[in-house]
Amino acid sequence: MKTARQYISDIKANILEVTTQELLTAMLNPEAVIIDVREHEEFITGHVEGAVNFPRGVLEMKIQEHPLVSHHCEASMALEELANKDIYLICRSGGRSALAAESLQNMGFSRPLSVAGGMMQWQQDGFPLVSYKA
Repeated sequence: MKTARQYISDIKANILEVTTQELLTAMLNPEAVIIDVREHEEFITGHVEGAVNFPRGVLEMKIQEHPLVSHHCEASMALEELANKDIYLICRSGGRSALAAESLQNMGFSRPLSVAGGMMQWQQDGFPLVSYKA
């Protein structure tokens, strides 16, 4: 039997992780796909600019609603448009984003990227947070 920490460690061996600095650089592109997989209550306390909140529990069902591709009438077309894009996934510490990256990888996405250290590392690095706007 594995602990959650061991399970996530195994997953991290099979996914792509990026640093918070790499995410900060990616944010220069207005079409960067950044998904915060924390719960809404966590998201509203502060998040990365441009991030869309799709909590881990609904990510697979909601990803085709990302604002970058939500103009498509068919979910399959939206998914195809996202399929080969870098998709930056962030959570509190990097565990849920790793699980999310594995899940998207299993769905056929080629570049789901888990942000190592998550929001804890982002804040430790002194990078900016934005407040939630309803």
